[in-house]
Amino acid sequence: MNETSTYWWLRGAGGADSAALEQWLAGHGWEIDPTVFMSGARGPAVQVRRIGAAWQDGEPGLLILPGEVVGYDCAQMRIVSRPIEAVSPAS
Repeated sequence: MNETSTYWWLRGAGGADSAALEQWLAGHGWEIDPTVFMSGARGPAVQVRRIGAAWQDGEPGLLILPGEVVGYDCAQMRIVSRPIEAVSPAS
């Protein structure tokens, strides 16, 4: 059975968050693609790829948007859905 390791890429992520993501990715054999940078109102998006992979290898990598949770299941990196939190009706 494959276990999934997850990382939540926060909205408004800063330098320390980027360093933590890079460390988590490296532990799974992935890296942030330094040639792609996207900044938006909710923070930066990052493109990740396998360490040492060239785009010609046929693997496009993965774009992680602010607020998304990334999962690695010992085979692939992918976006995973978070459980929806229950919302109490207004009283």
